[in-house]
Amino acid sequence: MELKEILAQNLLELRKAASLTQMELAEKLNYSDKSVSKWEHGDSVPDIEVLARIAGFYGVTVDYLISEHENEPAPLPSENNDAAKRRVHNNRIIITLLAASVVWIASTVIYVWLLIWSQFNFWQVFVWSVPASAVVLIVFHAIWSKSGNRFSVVLTSVLVWSLITALFLQFLKYKIWPLYFVGAPLQIAIVLWSRLKKKTAI
Repeated sequence: MELKEILAQNLLELRKAASLTQMELAEKLNYSDKSVSKWEHGDSVPDIEVLARIAGFYGVTVDYLISEHENEPAPLPSENNDAAKRRVHNNRIIITLLAASVVWIASTVIYVWLLIWSQFNFWQVFVWSVPASAVVLIVFHAIWSKSGNRFSVVLTSVLVWSLITALFLQFLKYKIWPLYFVGAPLQIAIVLWSRLKKKTAI
């Protein structure tokens, strides 16, 4: 089988495996559907740059595109596919929120247990849940995200101010409100750190 025929067959099978029409694929590659049709019929061959883009889109190598694969099913699209990316992103959000919800479940259990068995209304446990949740979100955000962004600045800010508030409410009778003065330089440090990190990454 000639190289054109092999390439045409592979392109056709990969597109079908991805459940895409020629028009949809053409839009993603910024080409006309006529060009895609010619490639799949073996009437023309895309240049090496386009071949690399196609290979990246399907999550295969250029070598795969020009090699025979008899009785071999076409691989499913990789995470480069927009739909797959969205699915992974949504799953990560759900996992992160589930982890944060564990903090609130634990806080509720502690509150109810103390209220029933000790008649102690430890309402501050819910205030402490805010910085604890912020820590969980920061950890998962660091795991999922490859680089820092505004969301990490917001989470760190929430951690600082909620932690100060939790300490203030926990020891209310000691009048430790000056703790809030500590939050101002910390907030400035967080903003400066985020900007420094951004500049370093460029």
